[in-house]
Amino acid sequence: MTSAATRTRLTHARSGLLLLGPAFVAAIAYVDPGNVASNVSAGAQFGYLLVWVIVAANLMAGLVQYLSAKLGLVTGMSLPEALRDRLGRPARLAYWVQAELVAVATDLAEVVGGAIALHLLFGLPLFVGGLITGVVSLALLAIYDRGGSRRFERVIIGFLAVIAIGFLVGLFVEPPSVSSTVGGLVPRFAGAESVLLAAAMLGATVMPHAIYLHSGLARDRHGRSAHGQLRRLLRATRFDVGLAMLLAGAVNLGMLLLAATNLQGLDGVDSIEGAQAAVQNALGPVVALLFAIGLLASGLASASVGAYAGAMIMQGLLRRHVPLLLRRLFTLAPALVVLAAGVDPSRALVISQVVLSFGIPFALAPLVRLTSDRRLMGTDANHRSTVILAWMVAAVISALNVLLLYLTIR
Repeated sequence: MTSAATRTRLTHARSGLLLLGPAFVAAIAYVDPGNVASNVSAGAQFGYLLVWVIVAANLMAGLVQYLSAKLGLVTGMSLPEALRDRLGRPARLAYWVQAELVAVATDLAEVVGGAIALHLLFGLPLFVGGLITGVVSLALLAIYDRGGSRRFERVIIGFLAVIAIGFLVGLFVEPPSVSSTVGGLVPRFAGAESVLLAAAMLGATVMPHAIYLHSGLARDRHGRSAHGQLRRLLRATRFDVGLAMLLAGAVNLGMLLLAATNLQGLDGVDSIEGAQAAVQNALGPVVALLFAIGLLASGLASASVGAYAGAMIMQGLLRRHVPLLLRRLFTLAPALVVLAAGVDPSRALVISQVVLSFGIPFALAPLVRLTSDRRLMGTDANHRSTVILAWMVAAVISALNVLLLYLTIR
């Protein structure tokens, strides 16, 4: 009896694990090169001051990603598809334009980050590194086309493991101050630049394209299920999102703490290249090498996930299927222009994350409204407490953006 019960529990556990995966693909968006630039800059300039931003952003992201996945599971539609059915043509086109700007900003971060990593590892010119990043990300997308979602998920989770190792190993060599880390949990700013970096960190964490993407990932992986099966899928999705956000949050926090512990007050660490050189001086060549490898894995994986999200947005809103190669070229071009023009790549990364931060309300507000609609979601509509919490998240993000704009132009 005991043996049979054990086998049953193992079978249930194994089948539950097989339901995990979509949230880890979406989580790549939370550890992309934009995160590296904004988190390292925040730690190097302000030490532990903005630890609270990392924690708050990841808590917000967990709620948002679960709502996105729930929409796909319950309705069988991605967020762009649900919006398409509720917007007139002019509004739909305007909404698509802002979503495409978000996609371009996303690709800018991923490609520039990959180019910086290839430059650090092999001395390649940034433009050549950007081209290679774009080509490799397209090859990763081919895995999805030919091998399906499960194989693509396994590849992306492998990249996620490399990213985690690359950015967390330094903390074991030189552990951060526990008291300073705890002190950084108190919400506060220190001037306009800290607000700029906080908005960049927020945009790099609660990323708009990940909000659109997760609804489609959940739908494609599980489809629209019967009510009994749906309950199980929603439980598994909460676990999936929780694990993915825990890992992504740990990596983001690790980036900031690494910089706060080893780079604060040093000259020339306002760029990723300078930060990597400082890490090598402080922690040795092995940690610096792992840092660069983590950055490369981040750029390659997030570029492929971002391109997939862009295709899903266009197809959902406009019912237009554009070959991934053409879409890749469209969103890749601005990043290559930035690299060819000699713009400071690390600064371009931070600014791209600010652009993403302004795109968050356009994805988040419709998501909250749709998942709170009982006519669409039935008994799985958001509870009142969830609705209040989700609107508070949207309000905080919007208020931070307004404050950022005021401090920037005054």
